[in-house]
Amino acid sequence: MKLRRMRAVFRKEMLHIVRDVRSLSLALALPITMLLLFGFALTLDVDRIPTYVYDQDQTKESRELIDQFRGSRYFSILGAAGEYRPIEKFIDKSQILMSVVIHKDYSKNLLSGRQADVQLLLDGSDSNTASIALGYATGIVQNYAAQLRSDAQVKRGGGRLKIPVEPQIRVWYNSEQKSRNFVVPGLISVTLMIIASLLTSLTIAREWENGTMEQLLSTPVRPSELVLGKLLAYFCLGVTDMLICVLVGIFVFQVPFRGSVWFLFFGSCLFLFGVLGLGIFISASTRSQLLAYQLGMLSSFLPAYLLSGFLYSVSNMPKVIQLISYIVPARYFIKIINAVFLKGVGVSMLSGELAMLAAYGSVVFFFALRKMRQKVA
Repeated sequence: MKLRRMRAVFRKEMLHIVRDVRSLSLALALPITMLLLFGFALTLDVDRIPTYVYDQDQTKESRELIDQFRGSRYFSILGAAGEYRPIEKFIDKSQILMSVVIHKDYSKNLLSGRQADVQLLLDGSDSNTASIALGYATGIVQNYAAQLRSDAQVKRGGGRLKIPVEPQIRVWYNSEQKSRNFVVPGLISVTLMIIASLLTSLTIAREWENGTMEQLLSTPVRPSELVLGKLLAYFCLGVTDMLICVLVGIFVFQVPFRGSVWFLFFGSCLFLFGVLGLGIFISASTRSQLLAYQLGMLSSFLPAYLLSGFLYSVSNMPKVIQLISYIVPARYFIKIINAVFLKGVGVSMLSGELAMLAAYGSVVFFFALRKMRQKVA
């Protein structure tokens, strides 16, 4: 392998990238567009839950309970109903998620010291959201009940009711508890995997379709020099996309960055080398740009979103799917980029993920080089 020949291939590919203004604009604009679109649209926060109230009691005590829901940021009281039928209608139309029903004897039972029941009606179509909403509502009712018991004891001259165990909660790394701080770094990983795989999946297939591969083969350039030259050209483009995405995450989405810039750069280089090698392997395996594009999309988009732990926890997946996820590089890079952004940890805590990315890149590059030699032969 000679550096001069590899540099010539690199220069040729860079000239092609720069001269193809539409492809270059797409390669630079698409990651930003995807990051902005999904970053603002995709949220895992459950708040401002649309809620209706059915107050059968119509007393001071029932209104105080409703005020507890109205003052919470997790619930949005849209209105009040006078019977069950409108509530059922709104839930069927998905206009509300929950309804709070206060029974007629609520205040009477409450003031007499008996158990006062509150009914919560939820739309369980989305079980995860319904469970979270139920937890919020239960917490509000329990806190209000504890406050009433304490006030009642004070009136009886017994002093303020003391809670035997009082939790002191401290949230580490994401103290604001915003899902955006977790989603945006994951989006950077997923977006880069898709873009990098698609860009390189077309490069060798395009040479075959345009008839320029025969000209390259007539030169002294070896397959290893050809693969490395093309890979390095798109590697520079991938690093540029990475830099843009990180800046957007920090300055547009205000995601805290607590780690080392150089460690993130090193991990990004390992990740880009692996996914670019995957695109080269796909491109070397077929001579059709259409087929290469379809294979690139299939091997990057679905695994990056479904098997990386970005949207769904890998530990909750079936064992067979968990085993398949080990060959998805985005799984390891998402852990790295989230840990660097939010926790500020370094190589001592993420050495396993770095090793897996390095192993993945080496294996993919080996098969890409082998496939290229078979095509040339």
